[in-house]
Amino acid sequence: MSQTTENRVALVTGGCSGIGLAIAQRLKADGLKVAALDLDRPAAREVAEQHGLTFVGADLSRREDCRRAVDETVSALGGLDVLVNNAGFQHIDSVADFPEDTWDTMIHVMLTAPFLLSKYAWPHLTRSGQGRIINVASIHGHVASPFKSAYISAKHGVIGLTRTAALEAGEQGLTVNAICPGYVRTPLVENQIADQARTRGISAEEVEQKVMLEPAAIKKLLDPADIAALASYVASPAAWGMTGAVLDLDLGWTAR
Repeated sequence: MSQTTENRVALVTGGCSGIGLAIAQRLKADGLKVAALDLDRPAAREVAEQHGLTFVGADLSRREDCRRAVDETVSALGGLDVLVNNAGFQHIDSVADFPEDTWDTMIHVMLTAPFLLSKYAWPHLTRSGQGRIINVASIHGHVASPFKSAYISAKHGVIGLTRTAALEAGEQGLTVNAICPGYVRTPLVENQIADQARTRGISAEEVEQKVMLEPAAIKKLLDPADIAALASYVASPAAWGMTGAVLDLDLGWTAR
């Protein structure tokens, strides 16, 4: 059994950039051994090495890679106590024009893969007595926006998966929770800001304040470290009584 922080092992998907990297870094700073899963590319491997993370190269749109990722983590680090399902991407298009193959890939990466990774990791997570599954969802797990049908469908599904798995895992000492951030200053969001500034003919600051943050109470983009701080608590032994929770870190977006 992994009963001390130093012996605990975490697997973070999408762990070599943005929110995933911030969570991986924070869990490592908390004393966990951390595997960062990302597409098997030299740049991702280099990031993992720079931050002292064990790199796991995998394509989460492939079922066999999901199983292999869990097996490789357990083999390399000696177990698995914390699974952070974070990997994802966005494609902007209308329902009528959304490419079918892109839909399939997005649903697999952001909904099917968290299910499969949880399934394959389950025996290890329950064995530790303090297992944690943390699903990084989104405010778009609660609400919708146009032109993001696959992303929003997947994030709604992740919340349902979180609640169901929590009910099934409670007696085994495994907690399952979801974090729902608002807009976070990641390379993906920075690119969206730049694109909208060009399209609308306004400044990047105006895009942030008048477009992205218009529904929010706090008019400031989150930082990946903010999500990592919440994940750190949810992963900790102190959060043993929290399960099935959907934790909104959304600047007041959904308070309306």
